[in-house]
Amino acid sequence: MADKKLVAEITSMDEDFTQWYTDVCIKADLIAYSHIKGFMVIKPYGYALWENMQRLLDDRFKATGVQNVYMPMLIPESLLKKEGELVNGFAPEVAWVTAGGTEPLTERLAVRPTSETVFSDFYKDDVHSYRDLPRLYNQWCSVVRWEKETRPFLRSREFLWQEGHTIHATKEEAEERTQQMLNIYSDFLAEDMAIPTIKGQKTEKEKFAGAEATYTVEALMHDGRALQSGTSHFFGQKFSEAYDITFTDKDNQLKYVWQTSWGVTTRMIGAMIMVHGDNRGLVIPPHIAPIQVDIVPIQQKKEGVLDKAYEIRDMLKGFKVKVDDTDKSPGFKFSEQEMRGIPLRIEIGPRDIEAGKCVICRRDTFEKIETPIDGIQEKVAEVLAAMQKDMLAKAKAHMDEMTYEAASTEDFRKHFENQLGFVKAMWCGEKECEEKIKEDLGVTSRCIPFEQKKLSDTCVCCGKPAKKMVIWAKAY
Repeated sequence: MADKKLVAEITSMDEDFTQWYTDVCIKADLIAYSHIKGFMVIKPYGYALWENMQRLLDDRFKATGVQNVYMPMLIPESLLKKEGELVNGFAPEVAWVTAGGTEPLTERLAVRPTSETVFSDFYKDDVHSYRDLPRLYNQWCSVVRWEKETRPFLRSREFLWQEGHTIHATKEEAEERTQQMLNIYSDFLAEDMAIPTIKGQKTEKEKFAGAEATYTVEALMHDGRALQSGTSHFFGQKFSEAYDITFTDKDNQLKYVWQTSWGVTTRMIGAMIMVHGDNRGLVIPPHIAPIQVDIVPIQQKKEGVLDKAYEIRDMLKGFKVKVDDTDKSPGFKFSEQEMRGIPLRIEIGPRDIEAGKCVICRRDTFEKIETPIDGIQEKVAEVLAAMQKDMLAKAKAHMDEMTYEAASTEDFRKHFENQLGFVKAMWCGEKECEEKIKEDLGVTSRCIPFEQKKLSDTCVCCGKPAKKMVIWAKAY
């Protein structure tokens, strides 16, 4: 059933995955296009998803001592230029403000593409002694990057994100925080979004501009393409030296702080759509669902049916529940619930009421479960927990099934000429080989995974001695 085009308005994912994705974003009422190219309107249902994700992540951050702040969105050009690597890395995507009202500005102001510069400028005056450290700050905001090609959630010119910027007295503390935040992203994606990822380090070519090291969590979409789903950066002392962020240490010596930065964006919503969605629309993991249970009354004009639906809603305390009491047909309501990815549907009609039961239907498997109304609270909790767990297991099985090993150049090239997925292959460490692979096959290094395995002695590109096993893929 899942292979058929079940909803006329949605292109089948097997027919055109890109169009299927766009159809789902619009038909499930997540976004609308604006009149400014590359900028999207996030509608209430889409924003509710982001709010739930934000709340769950924010709780995880705060449990580790992180505090939220807000920094200015405009950055003077002179400030942006203080760290050369960063400005060079973002130069093609920066949007500039050149006038205030009718008066031209004496200096251009960048609309933040990222906020290392303003955080660093703030920290240099805010920190004086080792007693002031660490500073564990994060902000929830939007950024603007003038992307050439845009797609809802995955790549838009303005997007929502969080960016953490921390400073520390020692290198060890900063490195530990970098890894800690990467693990928080990995755990959140798996436990709350039911998305498995591979953790690793970016190559020099793919790391964040200005970072000493960039770590990433990489997810695999349903079509076999990769999506970078969160990054954590160790900056060392590059920014503290450029912006003169110093402190007096316990030994009374003036020292530069050690810095980190880490972030995830609304592209996680895109990941959720492409990992879990099907030809009927969204499939939303229960932990982040804006509505977890949709109660659909059958023959609702018959006496007592709507009352019983409301009664069941009131019994489901602690869950996000909606009664669809519109005058649409049950079939239309079912299709709408499936399109919007609401995890559970409860069907209740006159015969069910007479028998003291109702029917629960899971969005992920379409399994129908008859259950007594009296025990509905416990049953819904049980089914939602099972669905959350099963969705992760299914996504993990799909990722494992589409993860391959290539020991030779021939195997490596043959794979990407015929199919997608993650490919583990050996690499010599040279940037030239990465560039050649990208040019020839449209494939990029996703990460050097923490879990290493020696597949062969030679690089799959040049045949020279290999240094690391790398995860390769075509990516969004």
